[in-house]
Amino acid sequence: MNERIIELTEINPKDFFGTHNSNIEQLKKYFPKIKVVARGNKIKIYGEKELLDEFEKRLEMLVNHFNRYNKLDENSIERILSSEVNETASQTFDEILVHGVNGKLIKAQTFNQRKMVDAIRVNDMLFAVGPAGTGKTYTAVALAVRALKDKEVRRIILTRPAVESGENLGFLPGDLKEKLDPYMQPLYDALRDMIPFEKLESYLESGIIQIAPLAFMRGRTLDNAFVILDEAQNTTHAQMKMFLTRMGKHAKFIITGDPGQIDLPKKQISGLKEALLALKDIDGIEMIYLDDKDVIRHRLVKAIIAAFKSIETE
Repeated sequence: MNERIIELTEINPKDFFGTHNSNIEQLKKYFPKIKVVARGNKIKIYGEKELLDEFEKRLEMLVNHFNRYNKLDENSIERILSSEVNETASQTFDEILVHGVNGKLIKAQTFNQRKMVDAIRVNDMLFAVGPAGTGKTYTAVALAVRALKDKEVRRIILTRPAVESGENLGFLPGDLKEKLDPYMQPLYDALRDMIPFEKLESYLESGIIQIAPLAFMRGRTLDNAFVILDEAQNTTHAQMKMFLTRMGKHAKFIITGDPGQIDLPKKQISGLKEALLALKDIDGIEMIYLDDKDVIRHRLVKAIIAAFKSIETE
């Protein structure tokens, strides 16, 4: 049996190990054939050489994550331990996309979110497709806010198709705006993380930031704008074509969606699915596919996605 001693430097072991060594216990579960002893700032490991090599790589990833974010929680540990080594090792998450409200630093947190950041630099249109909780919409909004702050665009336009997921907007009280605002809430929530309240209200009132259902895009030419189509899996063929052809000069388009959550009538083909097939070879359009390794919500969300995927493929 091989023995190694790993010393943690310039890092607080108590914070890194977690309450009652909870982080180390989680690491042990991932490596059941390795004996791990953590004392002070040293970790002793015993086992076969190949397993010890893998353990050290994963530990280095966790240390890098801790150094970047000053925290280590159950979700991030699970994501790092289950990721591909070459993916996580090559990630550079230091770039701040937006200095958010109350000092919050908005950064890409996963490999595919990082790919979104890189892709929109060199492409004017980006499709970000994946299940719930992968941060595709949040990352897209952060990229739009950054572009606005850097004066790369003059306005942000956020839109969604007004398709009800099992509910009927017509029966809700209030005028059209009052009916649609709750449906657009995820977009408002992301913006409130990134822009102070008074500034955001000013942007909304002046039209620098616009949030509207997809039907309101018809007939417009969107110049000098960063435009996000969210929940694109619920567009029809005609709606998707209409939206994509709104693109004007000096514009960036991000289309996000989850093909596994289509709320259209059963016989209606999703415009997102069609677009992914029809546009995949066009230069200047990039497609990023996020998966359960990018889930940044509660750890159970990852398990839920996997469980539903298994029964949907049966």
